[in-house]
Formats: sequence, C-alpha cells, structure tokens
Amino acid sequence: MTEKPDLSGRIALVTGASRGIGYFIAKELAAAGAHVIAVARTVGGLEELDDEIKAAGGETTLVPLDLKDMAGIDRIGGAIHERWGRLDIMVANAGVLGVISPIGHVEAKTFEKVMEINITATWRLIRSLDPLLRASDAGRAIIMSSGAAHSAKAFWAPYAASKAAVEALARSWADETRNMPLRVNSVNPGATRTAMRAQAMPGEDPNTLPHPSEVAAKILPLASPELTETGLIFDVPKNRFTRYRMPE
Repeated sequence: MTEKPDLSGRIALVTGASRGIGYFIAKELAAAGAHVIAVARTVGGLEELDDEIKAAGGETTLVPLDLKDMAGIDRIGGAIHERWGRLDIMVANAGVLGVISPIGHVEAKTFEKVMEINITATWRLIRSLDPLLRASDAGRAIIMSSGAAHSAKAFWAPYAASKAAVEALARSWADETRNMPLRVNSVNPGATRTAMRAQAMPGEDPNTLPHPSEVAAKILPLASPELTETGLIFDVPKNRFTRYRMPE
C-alpha cells in the first residue's frame, strides 16, 4: 500500500499528536488535505505541529488533553458534533510503555496507568467518536497496536496485555460495523525511532530503525475512503494487512 489518498475536506483526529508516529501521521493527513484535530498533553509539541502544518498550507485544531481525563474525551465528541456533525478519520495513537520488568515486580500504579491510557482511554475515545464516524460516508478508524500484543515476551506483560486488549476492542468494533461504511483496523508499526522505543531498548542504536515519518507514510493509506479492509492488522514492516487466526 503506497498510494497517497486524497483527503480533501475530510476531518481527522489523532491522539498522541505532539511527537513520534502521531506527530507525523498528523502531518501526513494534513498534507493529504484533511483538517487535523490534534490531541496531546504536550502543548509545545502541538504548537510546533500546528506551525508546520499551517506553513505547508494545512489546517489544524489543537486539543491539549491528558487522556486520563475521561470527561475531556467525552467533550471532544460533543465539540466535533457541534462544529462538523461528523468525523471521517480517527487515529488512536497515544499510549504508554510502563516498565520492562518481571510481572511480579510491576507496581500497581504503573500497571493501572498502562491500562488507563492504552485501553480505557481508547475505549472512551471509541465511545465518544463512534456516532461521528458512523455519520461519515467513509469513516476510518486506525488503532495503534504493537507486535508485543502477539509475541508477549518476558518482562513486557503490562504493555503486551494492553495492546492485546486494544486489538480485541478494534476487532469487536469492526465486526459490529462490518455492514456499514466504517472500516476499523489495527496497526503494528514495528520497531520505530521513537522515545518509547528508546525507553524500552536503551542500548539499541536508533539510527538502525525507521524514522516515524517513514512509518506514518505507510499508515496513511488506511485513512483512504477507498479502503475496503476491516477488522485486520496492518503490519508496517511487511507493508500489508495480516489476518487473525484462532489459536492452534
């Protein structure tokens, strides 16, 4: 999947838009013509994104928000409804790693934060935006996951569990909306040159990894009104959709 879609006139929301993959997905969406609603905690990062998008002729609406603010997530849906009456693209990108640690050593507050941001906030976002995506002629939901959801390696338990749960949410939502114009897919971005990756793998040379702008460019076609796939995982390193199978 390499063809860049025409997103002129479409409304897109991206969480975790102040840095990393979310920042560059927001830029890609704007460059393709979408009005980008950029959501993140870090105001400075949002302002930098806004400057870059506007300098290139694009349009943004900035929403400084900590996704632990569940009522704030609800308000986003109401504000979008009042202004546009629909949402065409949702990118649920924000997430936290927690710690790389033996499962019995993970502190309760760390585990709970990972679940709150990676799962509960994603569900709350879906709940807030689902009616708006259904109101679009070609709603597109992109849920960021990780290969950790399936590899479930030692010491990665909280993060792996949270991403497995996120994929289950996306799959169930995709099945509910299969006969509608809405398409819902998860994404495995693969190892990427981000702050989260550096936190997880401090000894790794970041220059050996793809830049988040490269990853974002491969994800962009999932926002296309022409997309037909739903309920799948888009594997960025393989640059193709992969399908779920029952355990064997």
